[in-house]
Amino acid sequence: MFSRIHRKKPAPAQKDFAGSPLRHFLSGHPLSGPFPKGFQSVSLGMGCFWGAERLFWSLEGVHVTAAGYQGGFLQNPSYEQVCSGRSGHVEVVRIIFDPLVISFEKLLKVFWENHDPTQGMRQGNDVGSQYRSAIFTSNRYQQDMARQSRDAYEAVLKANGFGPITTEIADGEKFYPAEEYHQQYLAKNPNGYCGLKGSGVDCPLDMA
Repeated sequence: MFSRIHRKKPAPAQKDFAGSPLRHFLSGHPLSGPFPKGFQSVSLGMGCFWGAERLFWSLEGVHVTAAGYQGGFLQNPSYEQVCSGRSGHVEVVRIIFDPLVISFEKLLKVFWENHDPTQGMRQGNDVGSQYRSAIFTSNRYQQDMARQSRDAYEAVLKANGFGPITTEIADGEKFYPAEEYHQQYLAKNPNGYCGLKGSGVDCPLDMA
């Protein structure tokens, strides 16, 4: 059973961003690119993607965000297929960022501190494999830093009475954009559902 209210949805719009005119509701930047040279991408799963996307779109150095699905085995999955728990995908927010303005470490700190990465296949009252904690990296440096930060944060969490971190960390997983009505959902629906809740434990990452 899912705690998030599943309202009746409009007919799905085009999901494939390639060649589409979809733009970020707030910044106006194209969701599919092209993106400025030197910018990087990472996808983060931390429960419902509505609240996760809002967490990152206002950070200085973040060029554009998009809600989507990653880490499963179905190609171009629908929201309903992901919610069924049978697609293997995670609800994620893809972040395109300028590493000269905001470091990957800063993004990781925001990620770790704003959800509970010890809960397995859930996030709070949202239960299911699509809500598991996940980091999908796009290069070796991100992969190494994600693992190092996980180990450092796990030690601090355990010292504060939490269990081991269950976050999935993988590289090269294909990102599938969510339906248009999910993009920047909480900007379009300010009173919409947001289940984000951190552990209250600071992540000991060096931001220098």
